[in-house]
Amino acid sequence: MATKTDSKKVVELLKTLMNIESTSEKELEIGQYLAKYIQSRGFTAERIPIAPGSTRHNVYAYLGGERKARLLVTAHMDTVPPHIPFSIDGDVIRGRGACDDLGPMVAQIFAVEELRAEGALKEGDVSFLWVVGEEKGGPGMIAANDMGLTWEAGLFAEPTEGKVAKGHKGNLVFEVIAHGKACHSGYPHLGKSATLLLFDAMRDLGAVEWPVSDLLGPTTLNIGKIEGGVGYNILATEAKALCSIRVAKDIEGIKTMVREVIDKHPDVEVDFKFQYPEMVLQWEFEGFEAEPMAYGTDIPRLRGDHRKVLYGPGSIRVAHGKDEYILVSEIMEAIEKNKKLIMELL
Repeated sequence: MATKTDSKKVVELLKTLMNIESTSEKELEIGQYLAKYIQSRGFTAERIPIAPGSTRHNVYAYLGGERKARLLVTAHMDTVPPHIPFSIDGDVIRGRGACDDLGPMVAQIFAVEELRAEGALKEGDVSFLWVVGEEKGGPGMIAANDMGLTWEAGLFAEPTEGKVAKGHKGNLVFEVIAHGKACHSGYPHLGKSATLLLFDAMRDLGAVEWPVSDLLGPTTLNIGKIEGGVGYNILATEAKALCSIRVAKDIEGIKTMVREVIDKHPDVEVDFKFQYPEMVLQWEFEGFEAEPMAYGTDIPRLRGDHRKVLYGPGSIRVAHGKDEYILVSEIMEAIEKNKKLIMELL
């Protein structure tokens, strides 16, 4: 007989998680809570440091005493700053993590719980992995590669508006640094403005025609953060721009294009910070809509030949903003859809 979770229990768990600050690098308390919670549901839970001596831990949970499972069900614990506490108005839940990624996580948890109650899961079928740092370089998922485990499939939680993702873009993050020479701003010919050098390089980067994918659409550049100089009356000795390219295809070719642009500008250099490629995912499931996603996830960071599925309630379009929200009805629908995906993947 099908099991139906009371929406009040779903809201209560999400409220508890959202009221714990879990911005990147502050995931300790939420990890401790999740480990205790899932243990209370009959799972074996491990808190695994992401590096020797680290205070940051992933949480890995499974049924019984055997760590290995066929299907990995995974979400990230961290959120972007600032922390915004839980609030609810009718069907609308607001606050940090509502849709990215605590709401989708809760939908996965209750999907597994319902399947267990229905007798559809046994030991060795499913394990949970909740990771730190997805929003800031992915150290949690990268560390998961050291667990010595493999899975047949991975079900990854992110806000996909209730659709299965056909794929998602990669990401190339880099910093452009310009070096100038300080002098009094009244005599600019005696120095060199790093700020102007940086602006020239940024203008040329913005004019590049980046690759386009038939599946994922255009590659796009974002100049996210600019800093430099010390005052209005001094030519800047250094200026920096932190940039991100959402990669639709050919990440190595794009790196070459960036280098070629920057190399044309004396006293300007590029420092590549991190990258991951675009992903094509498993998406053909009966009864599900599917579309590509423009954002990135932890999926490329977990090595292995497992099948990869990306699904969750909520919309990325409101994630990271001051009015992040998710509907209770979206989460309840996602519980049912997650159950279908889990059974398809086993």
